[in-house]
Amino acid sequence: MLPFVKMSLLPLCTLLSLCVLAKTSPERTKTVEFNVKPGGVVHSFSEGINEYECTFTYASQGGTNEQWLMSVGLSEDGRLFSCSVWRPQGKSYLFFTQFKAELKGAKVEYANAFSQTAAAGQRDVPLKPEEFTVGESTVTQKDGKFSAQLSKLTVIGQTGHNEL
Repeated sequence: MLPFVKMSLLPLCTLLSLCVLAKTSPERTKTVEFNVKPGGVVHSFSEGINEYECTFTYASQGGTNEQWLMSVGLSEDGRLFSCSVWRPQGKSYLFFTQFKAELKGAKVEYANAFSQTAAAGQRDVPLKPEEFTVGESTVTQKDGKFSAQLSKLTVIGQTGHNEL
């Protein structure tokens, strides 16, 4: 997807993701806390609903463990699966050497990554489009282009589920 198209879809997709979460029952949403651990070692964290799963894989340096959240949601009609990974305190102080979000059972329709999240009077600051790449089922940093700053990652995928 072209960067300007992706950015013009941001307000619409943000609204869509809020609607997806608002129109779901508790069994269709899940938010869990996990620790992002520095040390340069690759770590993964996964959460899912039914046959759909989101896996966040990363390596980071500096500081100490940070508490992050992962929210997954399935739309009422089962056609959209969403995944958000973020640091609720806002900006992360870790330097990420790599990151990847992967959806199992859904094809990515929208994705965005942020160096800072809206917290404590701050606003979301998106990564530059050239810092990450969106594939069929993944969102990954671009080696040599990624600034090592990550605080939030949002992915919405189409499940292929069709109502009859």
